[in-house]
Amino acid sequence: MGLIILFVSLFGLMLMRVPIAFSLALSSFAYILYSGLPPVLLMHNMVNGMDSFPLLAIPFFILAGALMNSAGITARIFGFARAIVGWMHGGLGHVNVGASIIFAGMSGAAVADAGGLGAIEIKAMREAGYDDDFSVGVTAASSTIGPIIPPSLPLVIFGVMASVSIGKLFVAGIVPGLLMALSLSVMIWWMSRTRNYPRDVNFSPSVIATRFKAAFLPLMTPVIIVGGIVSGAFTPTEAAIGAAAYALILGTVVYRTLTVRKLAVISLETIETTAAIMMIVGAASVFAWILTANQVAAHFAEFVLSFTDSKAVVLLLIMAVVLIVGLFMETIAAISILVPVLMPVAAQFGIDPVHLGIIVILNLMLGLLTPPVGMVLFVLSRVSKVPFEQCVRATLPFLVPLLGVLLLLTFVPELVLWLPEKLYGS
Repeated sequence: MGLIILFVSLFGLMLMRVPIAFSLALSSFAYILYSGLPPVLLMHNMVNGMDSFPLLAIPFFILAGALMNSAGITARIFGFARAIVGWMHGGLGHVNVGASIIFAGMSGAAVADAGGLGAIEIKAMREAGYDDDFSVGVTAASSTIGPIIPPSLPLVIFGVMASVSIGKLFVAGIVPGLLMALSLSVMIWWMSRTRNYPRDVNFSPSVIATRFKAAFLPLMTPVIIVGGIVSGAFTPTEAAIGAAAYALILGTVVYRTLTVRKLAVISLETIETTAAIMMIVGAASVFAWILTANQVAAHFAEFVLSFTDSKAVVLLLIMAVVLIVGLFMETIAAISILVPVLMPVAAQFGIDPVHLGIIVILNLMLGLLTPPVGMVLFVLSRVSKVPFEQCVRATLPFLVPLLGVLLLLTFVPELVLWLPEKLYGS
């Protein structure tokens, strides 16, 4: 009966559009009161859930992305990507994907990509004569690359919740992120040929060299982050601090585009975003503690074992569960709740936790492109002034290549595990 109260109150609060952090906390509190447990357990478990050193990486990665956006660095990235791939059919569509790959190495968040690069990309594509549905669809789909290629805020949360090396998770995301970009580029090429979209610019090595020179310092951000973590020079948390400091130097000393007023606004935005994320992590930790205390993970594992002993079927079942949860729940909350349930099942069937982390995060990224949550779609609707319903329709074709990559990564784990095994050992 306690679990029924827990889940009914959670979904009831979510239907009433209560913020997810408060929905999780209040439903957990209802369970605690019904069970006759001390109310102080709520705060105790929330604090314990947030008391983790690796979580310090979150505010600094958020700050680094915000600084890059406000310092005008996104325009340099877009210009460099335009010089490299703008000569292909549907050039600006490919530029969109290329810029997302580069920006992914700085922000680690899909919403930051959509909000920062999205405004520049959609404006440029409109001026070049691209349809709004194509422009919005490409921008939305390419923004999901951000949380896969390191650094990644969702992978930090997964690593903390699952006690998995964040460095390994970061490295494991490189190949899947590039495969996502490749699949989207194929879709863009096919749609561009069908709709007769133009090439954006002529291929010019001299222009590429000029744009590379202009974007060289921002391009060093992912090198500092990933290179430092892989080499063991610093931890992911220290890498986040270094990335934020580097972005601050670029904006204030090198390009001189950051003013005191802008820094104050960025700081407040970072504090607000971090506070919201940490509230979700804390509330979800209480929820996950209740699930663990009631052996929900063990019962779920028993159910799966009674249903099938096939690893392939289990992977499909995990994908289905994560996809359904991702449709209705914010990414950080979904990770915090799902990890304690899925990890025992993965262990029983010999699924590598690094492999599980990548496919879970990619699966949840699809939830950002689908209603009713669809955070990326809401952001792009505001940025592009395109109605939300039209944004949903525009994104649907681009879900096909992303789902294809998800299935490929799910059933060919070597694509995920090869690079971390080479760098870290098996």
